Amino acid sequence: MADPMELPEPDRIEGAPHPRETPSLVGQDVAEQGFLTAYNGGRLHHAWLISGPRGVGKATLAWRIARFLLATPGDDGGMFGAPPPPDTLDIDPDHPVVRRSMQMAEPGLFVLRRGPNDKGDKLSADIRVNEVRKLREFFGLSASDGGRRVVIVDAADEMNTQAANALLKMLEEPPRAATLLLVSHQPSRLLPTIRSRCRELRLSPLAPPDLARAMEAAGELPGPDAEALGELAGGSVGEAMRLTQLGGLKIYEDLVSIFSHAPRYDRPRAIALAQSATGAANATRYALILDMFDQFLARLARTGAGHPPLIEAAPGEAVLFARLAPDAWRARRWAEKAQDVSSRAAHGRAVNLDPAALILDITFRINETAAAYAA
Repeated sequence: MADPMELPEPDRIEGAPHPRETPSLVGQDVAEQGFLTAYNGGRLHHAWLISGPRGVGKATLAWRIARFLLATPGDDGGMFGAPPPPDTLDIDPDHPVVRRSMQMAEPGLFVLRRGPNDKGDKLSADIRVNEVRKLREFFGLSASDGGRRVVIVDAADEMNTQAANALLKMLEEPPRAATLLLVSHQPSRLLPTIRSRCRELRLSPLAPPDLARAMEAAGELPGPDAEALGELAGGSVGEAMRLTQLGGLKIYEDLVSIFSHAPRYDRPRAIALAQSATGAANATRYALILDMFDQFLARLARTGAGHPPLIEAAPGEAVLFARLAPDAWRARRWAEKAQDVSSRAAHGRAVNLDPAALILDITFRINETAAAYAA
């Protein structure tokens, strides 16, 4: 059994600072001001659903709100009157709440996330009911000091049915002075009764300048291909970090090059790409290559449907797509191929098919489609 302290944090993007270590939030002023307006207006809801695509700052916002609530004194009706309404969620980095939060030692804060599996050697695939039940102890122990209590659920989408029902009971009868912050990538996966008891803060994909600023804040310089990176990342800082660290732009460029003369595809380059995904050490690269196939086909189908990418993600992409998908009829064929490839990739991974074999099979099937439909 592994020491729980040795397991990776389930809410951390590999290679990026944890959200609790990220003091500022870029490009999400609307969401921040929405919360502050409610707070300053005396309409602080007991549960907030922080939603949006992966990697756009949802967890960072949750941590900023948590620190703000725990470090900001309320209006106690003292002799000097109420303090001026805050206009930012920023808290002095030397504040005790900030220091304790960084060490996961803040008594007024509980982070609900995936815990160890039954063997204790890996993280569980979902948030289980035993993790939710720990909230009762948290609220019981923290009630004595009379202060605010904050719970971050990251990510709420990962709760199994039992855990979701247990949390719902707390949302129906919230403890006094408690605020629950539910981070959600796909709110549609949550129980409707959970969603209805939350006030939503919706975060949007980042514009290219904001994405570049957010990456710099995370310690990663976008580089000369920042526009192409932003295009493939879809405005997600987390995805941009993953693409940068795993060479995602180069993988996508390889795919465009492989099919640049389809149906005469570049077989040696395809074999090299496939072989680069073999072995346990390349598992993350393997997953990224499959994701890049999905991106390639989705962008290709959209081109035929009359919505070509505004920015080329690789040299020669626009010319290739115009040739392979010149009209709506071919766009539909490529959309069908995208579904087929996605299903085959999921099945191949489920049955542990050799990564190189699966990548070459997908390459061959795309080339077959190009032979049938290219202009």
